[in-house]
Amino acid sequence: MMYIGVDIGTTSTKAVLFDQSGAVKAKHHVEYPLLTPAPDIAEQRPDDILEAVIETIKQVSLKSADPIRFVSFSSAMHSLIVMDEEHRPLTNSITWADNRSQAYAKELKLSDRGQEIYEKTGTPIHAMSPLCKLFWLKHEDPGIYQRAARFIGIKEYVFQRFFGQYVIDYSIASATGLFNIHEMRFDEGILKELEIEEYQLSQAVDTTYILKGLNETFAERMGLDSMTPVVIGASDGVLSNLGVDAFRPGEVAVTIGTSGAIRTVVDAPRTDHEGRLFCYALTKDKWVIGGPVNNGGVVLRWIRDEFAASEIETARRLGIDSYDVLMRIAEQVPAGSNGLIFHPYLSGERAPLWNSDVRGSYIGLTLAHQKEHMIRAALEGVLYNLYTVFIALTVLMDESVTSIKATGGFARSNLWRQMMADIFDENLIVPESYESSCLGAVVLGQLATGEKQDFSHVSGWVGHSFKHIPNSEHVLIYREILPIYIDIAQSLTEQYTRIADFQRKHNSL
Repeated sequence: MMYIGVDIGTTSTKAVLFDQSGAVKAKHHVEYPLLTPAPDIAEQRPDDILEAVIETIKQVSLKSADPIRFVSFSSAMHSLIVMDEEHRPLTNSITWADNRSQAYAKELKLSDRGQEIYEKTGTPIHAMSPLCKLFWLKHEDPGIYQRAARFIGIKEYVFQRFFGQYVIDYSIASATGLFNIHEMRFDEGILKELEIEEYQLSQAVDTTYILKGLNETFAERMGLDSMTPVVIGASDGVLSNLGVDAFRPGEVAVTIGTSGAIRTVVDAPRTDHEGRLFCYALTKDKWVIGGPVNNGGVVLRWIRDEFAASEIETARRLGIDSYDVLMRIAEQVPAGSNGLIFHPYLSGERAPLWNSDVRGSYIGLTLAHQKEHMIRAALEGVLYNLYTVFIALTVLMDESVTSIKATGGFARSNLWRQMMADIFDENLIVPESYESSCLGAVVLGQLATGEKQDFSHVSGWVGHSFKHIPNSEHVLIYREILPIYIDIAQSLTEQYTRIADFQRKHNSL
């Protein structure tokens, strides 16, 4: 018996074939473009993603000699597609990275009702959320808004094409900014303010909801029986926690890819009084709280291209990985980068600031600093920012932190892993599972189909490849510099807006 986990991501869709022991037997991914014709626009063509889902499932199902027990889904959050009466998209899929609603997000966040809406929905007020996108559409494109028969996300689009039904899982719904996480339904007051009727949204169901009766044409293309159970699944972030075996009290998962996130699982929905953290459903009984950051590996790519071009070219000719070169350069500098601080807000920032206007900066430069310091300070700055989210997270946790499990591209670097252990002052474990969202989808699918009664078996599926213990000398240095980092970021709020306005005015971005 085999299982397929599918992860619909921002830049690609991946399908992974697992056997009954959790071993990966096959995987396939298909990339698609992110349409960015202007700085604030980030869209995708829905049918590009639909075709990617079909192709990835087809390729892994071909590798299975055994029957497919079920297919279970993970998906990126916060997308918005406007549909007409004929079930055709009136817009592209407007992704989480689209920033056109930033003015409406800022207005809502500063209003009297901003915190109330956040506490109802668990979704921070930010341009990423469908809530803010809908306010923007309502005012900036009323023609499209009034023609809308449905407002959906990308996973809903795929399921509508596959099954002819509009359904949304609690996890994706809880990331829309429209869903009351305490009542488990779309919030009447928010919909009234948007002049949207509940029938214009998909039916909200638990993440363990199973659909059968797959469209015959699509089933044939994917090599599946039309009655193969398809589990609606959850969002990629919450499933990543499950897929790295970080779902018990006190267990924290950190991911750093292009962007990053830090999350933990709790038994009931809860929100942060400062609006810094999200609260999204894993199931109707398990919730994931945490915060996403825009600036992870994208900062590493920037410093590679801007500060180490000659070294990287030499490394390329020698067949050495460019990021290994960066780490060797950064290793020459002591912890704390001799007082050089980097705020990594190259792409605005979500948690903990939730401010699209913030900008990156080096603070503390002297004539004694060299590019080696600037490289290490940038690596530290990414982790300082994640640590500020971690601080907020620990306030809402039921128990003290017992372990941090870290995944993503950064986990390949011994230096960066140790840096995180030192900055967080916590033991750090790197799980062996690199397909965490797809694996989490399969584990959730086993619960949905009754094959398993809980998630405990995932521990036997996920080992660990590295473990780091904090260096006490480095911990003392970071404890001294972190308050300075935080105070500077907070004191520059007004100046961030001024410089962002200047950049927009002069079209310098």
